[in-house]
Amino acid sequence: MATEMDYYQELQVERGCDGATLKSSYRKLAMKYHPDKNPGDPEAEAKFKNINEAYDVLKDPQKRAAYDQYGHAAFTNGGGNNAGRGGFGGAAFNDIGDIFETIFGGGAGGFGGQQHHRGPARGADLRYDMEISLEDAFHGKQTEIEIDVSVGCDECDGSGAQAGTGVKACTTCHGHGKVRTQQGFFVVERTCTSCQGRGEVIESPCHVCRGEGRVDRPQTLEIEIPAGVDSGTRIRLSGKGEAGAYGAPPGDLYIFIHLARHDLFEREGTTLFTRAPISFTIAALGGEIAIPGLDGTKHEIRIPAGIQSGKQIRQRGAGMPVLRGRGNGDMVVQIDVETPTKLSSRQKELLREFQETETGDECPNSTGFFSKIKEAFGGLTD
Repeated sequence: MATEMDYYQELQVERGCDGATLKSSYRKLAMKYHPDKNPGDPEAEAKFKNINEAYDVLKDPQKRAAYDQYGHAAFTNGGGNNAGRGGFGGAAFNDIGDIFETIFGGGAGGFGGQQHHRGPARGADLRYDMEISLEDAFHGKQTEIEIDVSVGCDECDGSGAQAGTGVKACTTCHGHGKVRTQQGFFVVERTCTSCQGRGEVIESPCHVCRGEGRVDRPQTLEIEIPAGVDSGTRIRLSGKGEAGAYGAPPGDLYIFIHLARHDLFEREGTTLFTRAPISFTIAALGGEIAIPGLDGTKHEIRIPAGIQSGKQIRQRGAGMPVLRGRGNGDMVVQIDVETPTKLSSRQKELLREFQETETGDECPNSTGFFSKIKEAFGGLTD
């Protein structure tokens, strides 16, 4: 009886070598024993065939794993591979699934006597887009929504079968949930189309849900919007998505928040931005202004004398609440100095006087000239 060659010895590599080492050794040997370089040498020709056969097996991870586990027995009595070797079968293996289960575990489709059908799939997740005001995002709110969603059938309790009937094993996949076909060396495994992978079929489908175990029905849900939410915030309602078929658990419902545009404020994270128009007398002399906040109170903003248009003043803690946290962000007020368009004769006279003193040597002061300006323009609350 002839001794079977060792593929690793033929390629002059160790058993645990990587693919690059295997390929490099094969190329060197193939060049050395190629028939074109050894014309009329039968030993070189036989050697060339052996190294090609060895490389064809070891370069393929699945073939190599089978060879490492079973040696040449994994490829005997087959046909179609190099030198008459190929396919699983023969006396060593009555079923190709035995090798895959032994090498790659028993999860390759549940062959070898065990049934591993996957059962009903979980229901789909759903998305609901909700637009809220900036005030609602500041305070938080509780609201209701109505959606049309698949729910479990009450008639059959979600089983899909009429009362008094049940299910039976699928005759196509014999309860596995999957069917397989062999293509040469490989096994192709697909979900059974007769039972959609369940491994069982309903004998008498429910007349209400037609065997699906679920029906479409409008639902009213209460939604708790926490304070501090922003556009893009996602609220998950577990188990409020679409019901799974044949009694499978439902999916989840995701509420995506969108903030409506506000007339006064813009938001970046927890910071609120707004603009405040002030008279040029307040800009020159300084004072205080009141800004209405989203919290319903008025925030007093101190305006320093000589402030310029475009200057920003930050009010600490007057911004948006921190989502599921503590404290608030800030409010940033951009100052816009307004130029008066309608002036009285007295106001024009004082401004001309100011213009003359501004270009001269004298400098007006708050106890003299600026007090007249203040009085003429109606004070700081003009």
